Amino acid sequence: MNVLKQLAEVRIAQARMERARHEVGVPAAALLARGREYPLTTVGVAAGAGLALGSLDLHPLRVPGLASLVGGGLVEVLAQGGHLLAEMAAVGVAAHAAAGDAAPDGAPTP
Repeated sequence: MNVLKQLAEVRIAQARMERARHEVGVPAAALLARGREYPLTTVGVAAGAGLALGSLDLHPLRVPGLASLVGGGLVEVLAQGGHLLAEMAAVGVAAHAAAGDAAPDGAPTP
């Protein structure tokens, strides 16, 4: 009977965790979508947080839980930065090509 009671408690805890994940998942997904929509703001907030931590003489690795976040997120930040630069380069090339099509003689367009 004790095993059945423990199994019931585990199932209750699993249901509670599922609800908690859903409650946290919705705002987290909205935050991630906002970060993808405004990447420069996200970088600015990260830089501001770094400046604040540095001003308070708090090394990020001394804050509990932040070491794994920095270590795991560093690769993702670099990938997002590379993606942003690639998109900016593609937009620049497209704008340059459109300007070249508008003025075939090389004269600047007004």
